[in-house]
Amino acid sequence: MSRIGRLPIPLESSVKISVMASAVSVVGPKGSLSHVLPRGITAEVDDSQLLVRRSDDSKRQKALHGLVRSLLANAVHGVTKGFEKRLEIHGVGYSAEVKGRNVAFKLGFSHPISFAIPEGVAVKIERNVITVSGHDRQQVGQVSAEIRSLRRPDVYKQKGIRYSGELLRKKAGKAAGK
Repeated sequence: MSRIGRLPIPLESSVKISVMASAVSVVGPKGSLSHVLPRGITAEVDDSQLLVRRSDDSKRQKALHGLVRSLLANAVHGVTKGFEKRLEIHGVGYSAEVKGRNVAFKLGFSHPISFAIPEGVAVKIERNVITVSGHDRQQVGQVSAEIRSLRRPDVYKQKGIRYSGELLRKKAGKAAGK
């Protein structure tokens, strides 16, 4: 069996799971998520844990077994505790502020950039730290990547938006003429 796929997913009492023939729905205090199960993969609730099983030992089924188990574990974690990513803004005059369901960025361009916050995601800004949080791990990561792409970190001047803890190696730049 798959090492990841065979692990049971522990369920808290606040999580409600409904398993249909080809989908699993997870509902918790932070929201609800559902995942479609691929052909040959089944899920079942046993006591206070969720088990994922596969129909045969083909290479594709083994790969999907671990994938589906990880996706369901992320769904259970997301609806109970949620996910968050932190980004940092570096640069003189660079700033951001939340205005309703939009974030207004000043990133050294001639105009401010307005970024719409999608449903299911919350954005909080304190000084130069942006915190993106939500119950769907994929959506939190996608929104964080889109915010980072507004002004990628520059390896020469060390300015831009980067993930918290992301290390940049500073390049020397052009050498002076001889």
